[in-house]
Amino acid sequence: MGGMTHTFFSHLDWSGAAKGATHEVATLNRDLDVTIDGTTIPMSSAPAFGGDPLRVNPEQLYVASLSACHALTFLFLAARDHLLVTMYSDDAAGELAMVDGKMRMAVVKLRPQITLDPGADVDKARALVEKAHRQCFIGNSVLARVEVEPVVTCAAETAPAQ
Repeated sequence: MGGMTHTFFSHLDWSGAAKGATHEVATLNRDLDVTIDGTTIPMSSAPAFGGDPLRVNPEQLYVASLSACHALTFLFLAARDHLLVTMYSDDAAGELAMVDGKMRMAVVKLRPQITLDPGADVDKARALVEKAHRQCFIGNSVLARVEVEPVVTCAAETAPAQ
C-alpha cells in the first residue's frame, strides 16, 4: 500500500442558518447537514454544548469511525487468514476531556464481541484483534488513546438433526 493516496470528500451545509444569523451563542442553531456520496447525515453539536439530541454529533462519529475501521480491518484480516467469524458487534465509547489544557477526545474504548465458527482458533482471533488495532487507518490517525477490549468466543456446536 506504500505510496497509494486516496482522497475522501464530504459536503456540509449549516442548515441552522434558516433559524437566523449568529447573533449570540444562546440562540445559535447548531444544526448541520453533512452529505457524503449522496447520503445526508443530520448533525448538530452534542447536547451538552447546545446541540439537538436527535441529531448525530461529531464526537459520536469520531467514536463510530474508530469502531468501524477496527471492525473492517479485523474482518479483512480474519478472511485473509481463513478464520471463520460468524458475528461481530462493538459497543464503543469515547471520552471527551481536558488533556494538556485542551478539550479533546481523550480515550476511545472499543469492546468488540466476536463469535467464531465452532472449533475456530480463539488465540488466532485475539492476535488478529491486536494486529487490526495496529493497522486501523483511523486509529493510526488520531491523538486519542484507543483501547481494545475484545470478547472472543466460539459458537456452540449444534447437534445434527435426527
